[in-house]
Amino acid sequence: MHIYYSDTFVLPLPTDHRFPMSKYALLRQRVTTAELTPLEKISMPPAANDETLTRVHSADYLSRVQHGQLTRQEVRRIGFPWSYEMVERSRRSSGATIEACRAALNDGLAVNLAGGTHHAFREHGEGYCVFNDSAVAARAMQHEEGVRRIVIIDCDVHQGNGTAAIFADNPTIFTFSIHGARNYPFRKEQSDLDIALEDGTNDDIYLEALQQGLRQALEQSHADLAIYLAGADPYIDDKLGRMALTKHGLAERDQLVLCNCHAAGLPVAITMAGGYGRNVHDTVDIHFQTVRIAAKLQGSMAH
Repeated sequence: MHIYYSDTFVLPLPTDHRFPMSKYALLRQRVTTAELTPLEKISMPPAANDETLTRVHSADYLSRVQHGQLTRQEVRRIGFPWSYEMVERSRRSSGATIEACRAALNDGLAVNLAGGTHHAFREHGEGYCVFNDSAVAARAMQHEEGVRRIVIIDCDVHQGNGTAAIFADNPTIFTFSIHGARNYPFRKEQSDLDIALEDGTNDDIYLEALQQGLRQALEQSHADLAIYLAGADPYIDDKLGRMALTKHGLAERDQLVLCNCHAAGLPVAITMAGGYGRNVHDTVDIHFQTVRIAAKLQGSMAH
């Protein structure tokens, strides 16, 4: 199974210090040490180029990001101070989801150890998201690989508002978001399918709702490829999550998504999305178990 990373570009601390930047390097170290896949299949992707990014983002926004011309308000809305490393990391995170999609089309499953930047809109970023890697990768697959229809399965605890807005008028990309009803963003966009859950939602309620949502999304999307945002932030001890899922429940979630997609014959590119555990190692545990479950399933598919 191919795994892609972009954590070698060290970013300055975000303006909101609740964001645990260390999780990315810790996750890559854990994945490498566990030998879930041969080392030659763990690599840093090429950066997404301007042509690829402007299929989703406006040329003006891309130029202002690239040249450090965002306003103070725009930078604050994103949450990261501007830097060359921030731009390159954002390009490579989109590149990693593109490469994960390509690898998934060949092998069934692949992983980006970052990504899931679903709050980025066509003309602005927000919520730690500069470019919308899921949207960029989806359009790249349609343009470069001839993929017709794509389903984006967003299990981050926060609604994928940027993704929903970008594809609001695109019937070939189905957006499904299962998220906290009262959590950020406080002004929601309309996905093709939204399931909004109350604060304190536990494993059983979440998994039942997800099963129903997956059935509906897979039936309605008629997709050829899935992009799965496997956020760690529905976890009970996440600082920004407000839900009550356990690590076991989140593992069941991953199994449910990946097995339903496999049963439907769908290749899946997985991104990590959010995770803000009070203990960063809890977040890394949750992301790692997503990768481990995917590697195990991919191994069973190969035999």
